Amino acid sequence: MSTVLYHKFEMPEKIKLEEASATSTFARFIAEPFERGFGHTVGNALRRMMLSSIEAPAVISFFMEDVPHEYMAIPGIVEDITNIILNLKGALLRRMALDSIPSVREPQVITKMLDISQEDLRETGQVVVTLGDLITTSQFEVVNPEYPIFTITQPMTKRIELKVAIGRGYVPSERHEMPNKIVDEILIDSIFSPVRLVNYFVEDTRVGQDTDFDRLIMEVTTDGRITPTEAISFASKILTAHLNVFEHVEEHKISFEEPRTGVDTGESELMQKLVLGINEIELSVRSTNCLNGADISTIAELVVMPEPKLLQFRNFGKKSLNEIKAKLTEMGLSLGMDLAKMGITQDNVRDKIDEYLEEHKGSTE
Repeated sequence: MSTVLYHKFEMPEKIKLEEASATSTFARFIAEPFERGFGHTVGNALRRMMLSSIEAPAVISFFMEDVPHEYMAIPGIVEDITNIILNLKGALLRRMALDSIPSVREPQVITKMLDISQEDLRETGQVVVTLGDLITTSQFEVVNPEYPIFTITQPMTKRIELKVAIGRGYVPSERHEMPNKIVDEILIDSIFSPVRLVNYFVEDTRVGQDTDFDRLIMEVTTDGRITPTEAISFASKILTAHLNVFEHVEEHKISFEEPRTGVDTGESELMQKLVLGINEIELSVRSTNCLNGADISTIAELVVMPEPKLLQFRNFGKKSLNEIKAKLTEMGLSLGMDLAKMGITQDNVRDKIDEYLEEHKGSTE
């Protein structure tokens, strides 16, 4: 079998989580660089996986003693059965560790015996039954245990059964598979998908001197049954599982082009950053003017300079210094770098940059 040689693809080495805006139900992820067009390809595929294919538990049926159907009211309960069922649709359950859940993917029955006495009603005249009161099993964690389901206003004893299943997407009540359905059991439309919203944006980003690469930004909002990080992780694994089968459709092997012999890829990528002009990176006008005033025109001239020396320049303060350090960190660089292994020192940095630009003039035009 012959091998076809492909040029290498630019792709992210890791995904950045924006810590400042992250919560337990929202996160913004940034991945770069992608080849032109791949931002939309990857972003749309992951979005569809997260919205349609992530599994989570949901209540699929409800049974209450002496309640034959959903179109009725119960003496001593404020809400009618229709409203109770609507409330149960808001139940948020998180499955525990996989080894604690039965391997058979059948609905799990949760039974609760409600026993409300006159003493319980003495203080306020009513008892609010919450989701945490009904679901106490160790198989599932209740994300919103204080969520009210119904309100009792007189003493009563009732047996309640809920069935919880794990699924994906939205499943109407008539499509639930109930092999052991009991009399008077009321089926419920279930929203299994724990991902509420996924937005993605694609922006231009730079690799060396080229600016036509993609930066993918994904904003993921969940309902608390899984975290946004879990959502994007599960989605990527599902997508990978679906693509693996196509590897078997193989006429030729593919190998990706390696760097040329004698060329250190790490040094080459570093050099592409070092030759950038100060005006080519996103700094404030004040910081840019300070560097121009100090006769620093390239990133190379900046990074070989130690921090104390930088502060000696006129009008150069802590605020500008912190901004510059943050930008260099984002680029994988820092002040006071030792570039001796590349033959660059503070004394010859300009000459070395000019030599590099002259040698690579043809490739950058």
